[in-house]
Amino acid sequence: MAKEASNGSHVSTKPPPEPSPLRRAKFFQANMRILVTGGAGFIGSHLVDKLMQNEKNEVIVVDNYFTGSKDNLSQWIGNPRFELIRHDVTEPLFVEVDRIYHLACPASPIFYKYNPVKTIKTNVIGTLNMLGLAKRVGARILLTSTSEVYGDPLVHPQTEDYWGNVNPIGVRSCYDEGKRVAETLMYDYHRLHGIEIRIARIFNTYGPRMNLDDGRVVSNFLAQAIRDEPLTVQLPGTQTRSFCYVSDMVDGLTRLMEGEHTGPINMGNPGEFTMLELAETVKEMINPNVKIMTVENTPDDPRQRKPDITKAKELLGWEPKIKLNSGIPLMEEDFRKRLTISRK
Repeated sequence: MAKEASNGSHVSTKPPPEPSPLRRAKFFQANMRILVTGGAGFIGSHLVDKLMQNEKNEVIVVDNYFTGSKDNLSQWIGNPRFELIRHDVTEPLFVEVDRIYHLACPASPIFYKYNPVKTIKTNVIGTLNMLGLAKRVGARILLTSTSEVYGDPLVHPQTEDYWGNVNPIGVRSCYDEGKRVAETLMYDYHRLHGIEIRIARIFNTYGPRMNLDDGRVVSNFLAQAIRDEPLTVQLPGTQTRSFCYVSDMVDGLTRLMEGEHTGPINMGNPGEFTMLELAETVKEMINPNVKIMTVENTPDDPRQRKPDITKAKELLGWEPKIKLNSGIPLMEEDFRKRLTISRK
């Protein structure tokens, strides 16, 4: 029977496809066979850690290592329940799975501005390929979308029914518009083919394994403070962001995947900080001797970003638990280890 989407306005016209008969074969003994695209990346690798904690799960990771790293998955390599495949999702993939977590896409401005065409191809063609796989094998698929679909929002905080204010030809649009198209494709496959879909709109996330110099503000400030470099705040410094620790984010993603609600659902921490406040917090906690300096801003930088997580609370029983002043020390430990700089 067709299932209604969480906002009550979309109904699938077809029942979900039957899982492949191979899934019933005796050699598939796992409780769940799970594919994670982009699983060698920051959030993806933490998601893999959580999924592997269930000893009945088998996890397949595909990643092209554009921004991800094998090092993030080193503890699982050699485990018989884990498989790592070097693969670009812009090419079709043929595996038998029950669940697809589709995270593959550069998420840092530095990376997606470096190769904007690759970014939008990953969002559009990659999502089409994963939806095709979900259709073939009868898998449920979760897309990690982004708060960037709201652009530079004209409402605050942002709710899921806000359509956004996005520049379609700006330097960030390869990512922003790419994710918007990916969401459209998810719902088109849901309505047309009955695919079971889940959409998470992820807000700023931080934690261990972030790339050291990926252009995102928490990792930038932390790396600069550890290196005794000035913290560079983009003007005017009053723009706001909300920061969710990665373990909270991963918990939300798994709840959404195994829940009954299609989404989209905002996932982030509603605590809001200006960039100057964040810089002062990092300075106080990591290196009180560093200076804070301002630099020119990048085009299309949103002025405010804060999630309304009412749906996540009501439908998933989820909200972030780890506050910024608890998460930063955990991230600092990881950064110091990789930078080989001990605390003075």
